Amino acid sequence: MKELTGEAYILELIKEGEHQQQDFKFEISDVCKIAKSLSAFANTDGGRLLIGVKDNGKIAGVHSEEEQYMIQAAAEMYCVPAVDYEMTTFLVEGKQVLLADIKPSEQRPVCAKDENGKLWAYIRVADENILATPVHLRYWQQDECERGELTAFTEKEQHLLSLLNDYRLLSLNKCCKLSGLPRHTIIRLLARFIRYGIVEAVYQDQKFYFTQRNS
Repeated sequence: MKELTGEAYILELIKEGEHQQQDFKFEISDVCKIAKSLSAFANTDGGRLLIGVKDNGKIAGVHSEEEQYMIQAAAEMYCVPAVDYEMTTFLVEGKQVLLADIKPSEQRPVCAKDENGKLWAYIRVADENILATPVHLRYWQQDECERGELTAFTEKEQHLLSLLNDYRLLSLNKCCKLSGLPRHTIIRLLARFIRYGIVEAVYQDQKFYFTQRNS
């Protein structure tokens, strides 16, 4: 296979379009929005930000070093914990394109500060950055003692699994309503089921639902 030059490499990436591990940014004008993207990539499978590329893949280029400083600020000051990334500059069609390669975080959740300094965690679904649910947060925050082998179901766990078996998709609120169990209990149980591969979260119609995995 012919080795790609830097320019050819970027053009090949652009052909892929935006997806779960790639996002285009025409410019960086809001460090909070960039922190949101970094959070989503770091909490999911990692990914790439191509700065100086329009949504349609047209190369606009970046015009100052401020773009690099804003990425650094977003990663190190607006993400908690800081995001691990590598940044490279490429000359493509006579214009500068920045490639920020974000690594998946080993310490999740990675939260992004909003304009008021409040922290929010995001995940990447297809080409969108989506606010993580309380179940995602619980999944990430479960203690080491909860990661052992699952040997038996309690009555509460059996009841929730029965509901998930009867309904194809259930929202968190619907799980609480149908089960009659406290919200914090449902969050803990769903997070545990996801950890053991019994249940998965599905993003549909701009909302997360929970469903049993196919055996």
